[in-house]
Amino acid sequence: MTSISTTAGRSSFSVKLVLLGDMGAGKSSLVLRFVKGQFHEFQESTVGAAFFSQSLAVNDVTVKLEIWDTAGQERYHSLAPMYYRGAAAAIIVYDITSMESFERAKKWVQELQKRGNPNMIKALAGNKADLEDRRKVTAELSAMFRPQV
Repeated sequence: MTSISTTAGRSSFSVKLVLLGDMGAGKSSLVLRFVKGQFHEFQESTVGAAFFSQSLAVNDVTVKLEIWDTAGQERYHSLAPMYYRGAAAAIIVYDITSMESFERAKKWVQELQKRGNPNMIKALAGNKADLEDRRKVTAELSAMFRPQV
């Protein structure tokens, strides 16, 4: 979903962004840091999805991001299409300390390629860089798997 409006010569866009990934990958931590500047070492699991919005000024344009932070538990997987439907962009998040999380992220990318908006911008984000000493997914391995936009 993208909407455009103009007020006093200044254009603004609303863009739907969805965060997908395995439980514990850090999706909620990323969005809380971005929207509120907060980080909580222990974050409760998201139930279903959580909604956030954040506006950014880019040159003479205001971009309002409507951010859907989805739950990573398998039992909520069937709800995901409801959240990524109409999204202009998706960030697929994985935990760099978990190969399983990375494998799950690759499956999310494949699902979006098959069922998502064909014009959706997709980004793969390795999270928890502060745990580099426990890294299981190398930067080289993640670079080999880039979402096709």
